[in-house]
Formats: sequence, C-alpha cells, structure tokens
Amino acid sequence: MNMTISELKDLKGPKHAAALPVELRACTGFLLARVGISMKLAAMEEFEGAGFNPYAYAVLAVLAEGAAETQATIADTLDLDRSQLVGILDELEKEGLIERRRDQADRRRHMVSITRDGQKLLVKMRAMVKNLEDSILGSLNGEERVLLQDFLQRIAASNDHRFK
Repeated sequence: MNMTISELKDLKGPKHAAALPVELRACTGFLLARVGISMKLAAMEEFEGAGFNPYAYAVLAVLAEGAAETQATIADTLDLDRSQLVGILDELEKEGLIERRRDQADRRRHMVSITRDGQKLLVKMRAMVKNLEDSILGSLNGEERVLLQDFLQRIAASNDHRFK
C-alpha cells in the first residue's frame, strides 16, 4: 500500500464522525485493516518527525539479526522493490549506519552489514516502536497483547512464508 501521510490521515476520519455501522465493526478484516492503517500512519509520522525513513527500521532490524546480507535478500525479505531498497541503503550508508562491500565470491553482489552507529540507532527505533505499540494497544493488558501477537503471527504465517 503506497499512500502518502496525508492520504492515510484522511482515512482516520473526522474526530466527531458518526459511529461506524455494526456490520463494519463486526468485520475482522475491516478492523485489522483500520488498526494497521493507524499503526502505519503513527509510525510514519513518528519516524519522519525524528528524521528517519520509516523503512530504515525494517532494514536495520533485518541486518541486526544476522551476518551481512545481500541487497537482493534484504529486498526479498521485506518485499521491497530492489530499486526502492537501493535508495534506502544509499541513505543509511551516507549516515554511516550500514556498510556495503562487494561479495568476494560474486563481485556483482553487494553484501550489506549494520555498523555500530546503526545498532545504536536501532535501539532508539525499537524504543519508538514500543511506544507506538503501547499507544495503539493501550486498551490491552500484557496477557491480551501476548495473545494478540500469537494470533497475528499465526495468521501471518498461514499467508506468508516469511513469518514461519
């Protein structure tokens, strides 16, 4: 879903709008989509307000979990267009958050790794995400959040092999 922040804001609706119809409130897909849009909007605003590309968090998280990755692997893992990823990586490299090196086994490929500065920024980004989740999920207690995470993980895994 490629929407601008203003388009996402418009989806939230006016503050004093009438309640949604019972049919929509009873539709799980509709609810998941609305919560997802709210989370995406909040994350975009938070990250951009702090001067970060919202996709930088995902890239740094991928790199933090393993050794150096190829650009193609990162793009496939995150389901990003490879040309879009190159722009994100250019920005992260310019900021000293990642390093790109030619793969010694295949000089056509670039291996990407996170730097110490990238790891430090990722800690800050994780705190931002935690605060966002606390804000969005504030009506759930800890046990309910664990259940929600489990349910969402199972649903995601049944529809996308990357969640297994």
